[in-house]
Amino acid sequence: MNNQYATRWEKTKGLIFHFFPHHYVSRATYWLTRQKLPLLDTLIKLFIKVFNVNLQDAKIKNLSEFETFNAFFTRELEPDARPIDIDEQAIISPCDGKISQFGQIEQHSLIQAKGKNFTLNEFLTPNCQHIEYFKDGNFCTIYLSPRDYHRVHMAYDAQLMEMIYVPGRLFSVAPYAPKAIDKLYARNERVVCIFKTQHGYMASVMVGAVNVAAIDTVWAGPVTPPHLDHVISYNYQDQSIQLKKGDLMGTFNMGSTVVMMYSKDFGKAIDSLSCEQKVLMGEKIANV
Repeated sequence: MNNQYATRWEKTKGLIFHFFPHHYVSRATYWLTRQKLPLLDTLIKLFIKVFNVNLQDAKIKNLSEFETFNAFFTRELEPDARPIDIDEQAIISPCDGKISQFGQIEQHSLIQAKGKNFTLNEFLTPNCQHIEYFKDGNFCTIYLSPRDYHRVHMAYDAQLMEMIYVPGRLFSVAPYAPKAIDKLYARNERVVCIFKTQHGYMASVMVGAVNVAAIDTVWAGPVTPPHLDHVISYNYQDQSIQLKKGDLMGTFNMGSTVVMMYSKDFGKAIDSLSCEQKVLMGEKIANV
């Protein structure tokens, strides 16, 4: 586990962010990143340079073919860019990113950072019909930086059971934030997706952040915006929506975090996993 506590500067940034107009800034970002801007190529080149973005695996490499900044940010990859671990025992990473935390869900408690926890009830909300399946289960939190591929895929073959839209703040989820802001993931806007596999239950939770102005899923399209003030639950148990390991599941329009959870009888992180480890979509991060 990552044993670092927040520094004084990180705590200060976290405190300042409480007064930041998260949603107003994010709405402006949503509008701006969907405009055909003048000098768009120049803007994208600057972004690539600042964040060290690698376009080698991108399906579109000619920057002039991107009509908007969001089209660039949510770019597809070449078909074979991310090999999927086909081992039946392998649960794969749903996205590119870095492991922030992982481990066992102790009763109903998940580790956010050293000395900071949040509960299943706070995170999934009492609306979740399958919350008890994750008691004493396992979890893995993956942070997507601005340079990463921002599409989220299925970690295992499964049937969609329910989806929950949870309103909330849009605090930054940059590496300092989980250490500095209490219950960060349980306070930010998020989309909870619950799946049933042949071995047990799996949750894939897409957590929003500042400038993450939209989250889409393949079965529902845009889930947010609009940014609402109440929880909305969607029941899919009778619709037989089946998705295979590696299938596209959703998209972050700008970057954020994915929290994977596995029921006690389903998945557990592989022994070689470590905090701050870089992972690519398709790589094994847990075993059935």
